[in-house]
Amino acid sequence: MKEDDIYSELSSIRNLMERSTKFISLSGLSGIMAGIYALIGAFIGYKLVYTENSGLLFRDYYVNDPTIWWPLFLVATVVLVLSLATGVWLTVRQARKKGENFWNPVSRRLLINLAFPLITGGLYIIILISRGYFGMIASSCLLFYGLALVAGSHYTFSDVKWLGFCEIILGLLAALIPGYGLVFWIIGFGLLHILYGSIMHFKYNQ
Repeated sequence: MKEDDIYSELSSIRNLMERSTKFISLSGLSGIMAGIYALIGAFIGYKLVYTENSGLLFRDYYVNDPTIWWPLFLVATVVLVLSLATGVWLTVRQARKKGENFWNPVSRRLLINLAFPLITGGLYIIILISRGYFGMIASSCLLFYGLALVAGSHYTFSDVKWLGFCEIILGLLAALIPGYGLVFWIIGFGLLHILYGSIMHFKYNQ
């Protein structure tokens, strides 16, 4: 057997093993769209919370008014639903282009590993809201989302893990510097998603 044939066989075996243990049909475009949705949501949130002349003086503003929090909650919910719907649609389309089944044992394990930190984080954030600890919500969102990405990265591309680490670092910084939650939200859910999605798209989806 020629050396080229050996390398070809080894590459085929490696690809087969990767397909059986990792979900490789994630769409980079879904990350880009999620980032765009987050930036739009952050802009609407800024308009709801800050006055026309407040500029970027975030540290002087702590939102404790339920009449503001419910519209913010609605905006966040819309962003989440749009991001999930777009992500599922683009990922299913990507799987079909590769001739793969979207719903398989690997994707189920990926979903389970993502779900535990996200559900725990969601319940924790509801507790924070009910107790009036609004200043910790942005950091909690970033922290639990980052933990979910790190947990799920074992069943998909390793790039997801690095995005998770970045989200965790931002979450810790948001907790350390209260009052700038919206800034860290924009960076974590907006800019980082667009950067990550662009890298994934040009690295894997071409």
